Amino acid sequence: MVQSLACTQLRMTPAEAIVAATINAAYSLRRDRQIGSLEVGKQADLAIFDVEDYREIPYYFGVNKCWMTLKKGQPIFQKEHTE
Repeated sequence: MVQSLACTQLRMTPAEAIVAATINAAYSLRRDRQIGSLEVGKQADLAIFDVEDYREIPYYFGVNKCWMTLKKGQPIFQKEHTE
């Protein structure tokens, strides 16, 4: 929701909204050495989305496009495969 608002109301690009929600948020909490970006030695907390391109993520307001969530590198959620 926050990324959608950032893009539609603040006119941020999807890349700017993602950076604001990840590494910039980690810096604001003084946790940038542990979280906020994909780097060796950092905690692997990831949300993997079922989209063709990262620029689609903010525009699915109210729709759960999250396919898998990892916390410290371990899966904690995975959407069931339906066909």
